[in-house]
Amino acid sequence: MTDRAIIDWPAWTDSPPGRYVLEWEQTQLDRVVSDIFGYHALQLGLPQLDALRENRMPCRGLVLDAASGASAPYSFPRAQAHAGNGARRDFGNGPARGGFAPLPSPAGRSAVWCDLLDLPFEAQSVDLIVMPHTLEFTSDPHRLLREAERVLMPEGQLIILGFNSLSLWGARQSVGKMTGRPFVPAAVDLIAFTRLKDWIKLLGFDLERGRFGCYRPPLDSDQWLSRYGFMEAAGDRWWPIFGATYMIKAIKRVRGMRLVGPLKVKKPVLAAGLAPAATPNTRNHTQ
Repeated sequence: MTDRAIIDWPAWTDSPPGRYVLEWEQTQLDRVVSDIFGYHALQLGLPQLDALRENRMPCRGLVLDAASGASAPYSFPRAQAHAGNGARRDFGNGPARGGFAPLPSPAGRSAVWCDLLDLPFEAQSVDLIVMPHTLEFTSDPHRLLREAERVLMPEGQLIILGFNSLSLWGARQSVGKMTGRPFVPAAVDLIAFTRLKDWIKLLGFDLERGRFGCYRPPLDSDQWLSRYGFMEAAGDRWWPIFGATYMIKAIKRVRGMRLVGPLKVKKPVLAAGLAPAATPNTRNHTQ
């Protein structure tokens, strides 16, 4: 992980294209998480978004990694200073494991500082995980997805946001990386929507919905972005898969599990046209 990735992300979110993307993503998250219920919800990285602000679960946490650019501009030593003041919070009723301290983040939200590739939570203890661009900053996206699958409960939900490599933004990013001037901050190459779908299916998730957004060209000024505002409706209708960003919502399935309810005994149904072997009107005519 380079220092450049850590520095560029918060600066980029303050730029016109960054604000444009975060506004769309915040709107989508507010709409999606509002009807997801349970007890524990986690947001992994990207404190510039409040992904869980419309969610009503009693225990909501922001998980940050000092080595990840998705956690910038905050750093672990700054959060560690809060520990000496006795400001420690428990995440729920004990789903955590190992040694870690939930600490108040500088933004005022309850934050857990840990290695995102080794989440300090028990298996099957979380109902919802949101990963906004987190896969683009980790050194091992597959391992991070496996960790998310491990801590999610059966029927738990996973929401992933990322930049779409099959878009004008993805094309400019590819050219920019070759010239040393990437357009969007990412420590690894952008992950294609189709590839991500294959990854989560291999882990046993069912894709519930996917949505693309941000169809304006990759421009650097508010003035030029506003001129292409008409492309939002046109892109959503005519070329939806080429949006600059995407959001995936998936559900963890555990194969072989069945919901057990009251046993209902069904009476045998006779084939049409056949009479019972014996009826109340049967008489013995034997002499």
